[in-house]
Amino acid sequence: MSKEPTDRSRGSSTRSGDGGEPAQLPGGTLAAPGPVLVMGAGSVGGWIGGRLQAAGVPVCFVGRPRMLDGWRANGLRLTDREGCDLQIDAARLDLHTAVPAGSAPALVLLCVKSGATVDAARELGERLPARTPVLSLQNGIGNAALAQAAAPALACVPGMVPFNIAELAPGHLHRGTSGRLAAQRTPALAAWAPVFEAAGLPIDLHGDLAPVQWGKLLLNLNNPVNALSGLPLRAQLLDRGLRRCTAALIEETLGVLAAAGIRPAQMAPLPPAWLPAVLRLPTPLFRLVAARMLRIDDKARSSMADDLALGRPTETGALQGEVVRLARSVGRDAPLNARAAGLVQAWPAAPRRWSGHDLMRALHVK
Repeated sequence: MSKEPTDRSRGSSTRSGDGGEPAQLPGGTLAAPGPVLVMGAGSVGGWIGGRLQAAGVPVCFVGRPRMLDGWRANGLRLTDREGCDLQIDAARLDLHTAVPAGSAPALVLLCVKSGATVDAARELGERLPARTPVLSLQNGIGNAALAQAAAPALACVPGMVPFNIAELAPGHLHRGTSGRLAAQRTPALAAWAPVFEAAGLPIDLHGDLAPVQWGKLLLNLNNPVNALSGLPLRAQLLDRGLRRCTAALIEETLGVLAAAGIRPAQMAPLPPAWLPAVLRLPTPLFRLVAARMLRIDDKARSSMADDLALGRPTETGALQGEVVRLARSVGRDAPLNARAAGLVQAWPAAPRRWSGHDLMRALHVK
């Protein structure tokens, strides 16, 4: 007989949302509205879906064989920087490479890479009942709208994942940073909010998610810098030359957002307008001023770095591409973001680890 999910952490708290053991809803049971389907069972989908399953929610995972084969062999282990260590046995995982016929989930978590959004949404639209809620937990700004256009019978909602998940080994996912999920407020998601909280996945619902999405995108502009450097996130942030590259990308984007009348939400310990100046500080000062930003364990890296290492398409189109498109819409240019995207796209043909000095020269950062 298969075992129940186990928590191997020592000294972890049971308070909902602190990264420890999943808390229970009043009455001692997790009153989920129904089963969840994770479309895109990669690092993010595996972590969020795994936390929900470990808390008692039925979860169906749809993903690529490369990822799922590791889960079949090893089960799914979820760890984080606070000491949580959850193990779900392989026999308890419902794993598929396509949406099973007859599926009727109460909620879909859309976690595919941005380039796969349309195809994934079409598959969902063909196989799921009309009005099934689909929460897009993807990078960028427009994926929920793309999914809705590709599957008009479904109810697609934008969401945002603030934390970083790394695949440390087949079947082992690790959360290296912290933060609360966010999503557009809908009646369906309001019913799920306490379930996410109880599963250690605190979520904030917003009347307008766009400022939150742009605030997260500002931070994600560091992804190409991290990927090109070949360094873990924390080590990369301690390199002043690399930080100056990120500062320049953010500064350029803040100018574009101002021209478009968009005010990004604060998603880091510092307000968005402060980020370029703080990133440019000498490293000893940066360590002091940005101590909370550096609360990242040594295992964390960007998903774009993983994509480059595995030869997969990157999400530059959903990050730098969004900045370039918005700039054009208001009669401006975003040359630094365009160059950063170009360097990532050219990397597979000539792989290298970029130093801060060389990357500054390539981006024309002064």
